[in-house]
Amino acid sequence: MIPFIDLQSQFARIQPEVEAAMLAVVRSGQFILGPEVAKLEERLADYVGVKHCISCASGTDALVMALMAKGVGPGDAVFTVPFTFMASAEAIATVGATPVFVDVEAGSFNMDVAALERAIEALAKADASIHPLPRLPEAELKALKPKGVIAVDLFGLTADYAAINTIAAANGLFVIEDAAQSFGASANNARAGSLAEIGCTSFFPAKPLGCYGDGGAIFVNDSELDTILRSIRVHGQGEDKYENVRMGITGRLDAVQAAVLQKKLDIFDDEMDNRQRVAAGYAAALASEGIDVVAPAIPAHHISAWAQYTVTARDAAARTEFQQRLNAAGIPTMIYYPKALHQQKAFANLGYRTGDFAVSEDLASRVFSLPMHPYLADEQIVEIVAAMKA
Repeated sequence: MIPFIDLQSQFARIQPEVEAAMLAVVRSGQFILGPEVAKLEERLADYVGVKHCISCASGTDALVMALMAKGVGPGDAVFTVPFTFMASAEAIATVGATPVFVDVEAGSFNMDVAALERAIEALAKADASIHPLPRLPEAELKALKPKGVIAVDLFGLTADYAAINTIAAANGLFVIEDAAQSFGASANNARAGSLAEIGCTSFFPAKPLGCYGDGGAIFVNDSELDTILRSIRVHGQGEDKYENVRMGITGRLDAVQAAVLQKKLDIFDDEMDNRQRVAAGYAAALASEGIDVVAPAIPAHHISAWAQYTVTARDAAARTEFQQRLNAAGIPTMIYYPKALHQQKAFANLGYRTGDFAVSEDLASRVFSLPMHPYLADEQIVEIVAAMKA
């Protein structure tokens, strides 16, 4: 059977190095922060091309910490997309703020910048005829203060930060890059994580760079933000361990995960090259066989991290048929994401309705992802695409 994500082949490649690194941490007894975490942060900052990297316990914690560092709380609004994983909007609600959803583009799966402009205007005027807004009591809606934007790099392709940053700056908003799926990607030679004021990523095992548990990181150039984020990461700690100068969380990355990530980072560039090979192989095979799906397109001067290889079927019935064919051949598929966030029960209090974000809803009904990892052989790509044929 072809694995959807092949962590076993990766482990076999670096098993001695990983086991030695983990054992070294165990023997050191330095499990919380410590030298391994500091080394990793230095390497990650250098890789991304920023001054500071603050590692943390998960990609979700990275987003929550970033919002806390920007002072976001009740009465504030943050714009984000509904076609993404729960964490992108959950982090906003976790700090007491209100997510205001903005639809995505069908081609990139990322934030529609024209829709962002409309959403900002609509909230400023409390006028849902310009763009769908949360259906809150009128006084509550009018009182919402727009504070920032969380743009998501879905499936490994970076969003249009040149436009998003410009729009945000014109409206006094900060921008957070949710790079949970795009670590290793780039746009115009700038790496994911460095494309906005704050970059956040995840090291969940299935991510392009993943650890053996939960983990995440935040990337900034602002030294004051770096100091605040490091304080938030440890209960709002000040100069002394038992001095607390602000509210914080327990958001530390443990040293074992830091050690594992360093060994994976050693081979990461090679794995990224192989992800490009696999994606190119899929594109060529799908076109050659005339498979009736829309393959992902990458703009010029962009490199995707290919966290997922997601195609779009003609309709929901066609998607089901493709998945059934692949399943019969022992080939796994996944749907990211079958229900947009504005339709989730967790956000029912916002009052959004089906039809508010047509592109996200349409994509949710038609997309599915094929196996994608650096260890997928060329002949396996051919086998997968052949199994999609009627």
